[in-house]
Amino acid sequence: MSWKTFQHTPRNGARYFLHRSTEALMNRAVRQKPPSVNHIDEERTCTMLDIRKAQHRGNANHGWLHSRHTFSFGHYHDANQQGFSDLLVINDDRVAPGKGFGTHPHRDMEIFSYVLEGALEHKDSMGTGSVIRPGDVQMMSAGTGVRHSEFNHSSDEPVHFLQIWIVPGVRGAAPRYQQVHFSEADKRGRLRQIISPEGADGSLAVHQDARVYAGLFDGSEESADLDVGPGRNVYVHVARGSLEVNGERLSEGDGARIRDAGA
Repeated sequence: MSWKTFQHTPRNGARYFLHRSTEALMNRAVRQKPPSVNHIDEERTCTMLDIRKAQHRGNANHGWLHSRHTFSFGHYHDANQQGFSDLLVINDDRVAPGKGFGTHPHRDMEIFSYVLEGALEHKDSMGTGSVIRPGDVQMMSAGTGVRHSEFNHSSDEPVHFLQIWIVPGVRGAAPRYQQVHFSEADKRGRLRQIISPEGADGSLAVHQDARVYAGLFDGSEESADLDVGPGRNVYVHVARGSLEVNGERLSEGDGARIRDAGA
């Protein structure tokens, strides 16, 4: 099992966490346990967790692209799912071989991609050309404006990745591109910070009080705790596998929110 965590302080001073594969959070700390409780079949609030099941996400199937939208995006609109403070988009995308998103613009948005399977090819108006593979984290700060394209790099294998948008804390910043590889060993059995405001500890820098952690965990012998400051908000997204969060079972694609953690 593996996980990725997104931790973010938006305009109101809250913080989020987003986890890859198997993830878990609690009001002051995060702890991942082996699955041991019954599957939760519908959205509900338990303790401080506001749980939304994977099947309730938006669904877009264009043939070459199958995307599940955690929040309102494109033709999917849910008045109750308009992002979570400055966490605006979590798209779980699967793109067919050789297909992709043609050149299109962005402005004043922090966009990062995390490839789960396959390889994603990126080109942009800054002159960047790269291929993102599992373990890579790509961050594009659109700032004053940037145009880019994303295609499946393979002609015979699909690519599966998460694309996440964060509203920046500043507008009109200079566009920039970053990409860092984090090995499995670097994430094994612990939470590895991969995104932070200041780019600390080899992480990618983001124009927001946001922190993202990634980890790989297997069974009951591997777990992690993460302290959450008072008044912070937390978001958990399960990309693969299953886990327990504060005694509640989550499965692939499920999400959970904690508001004012540590209060």
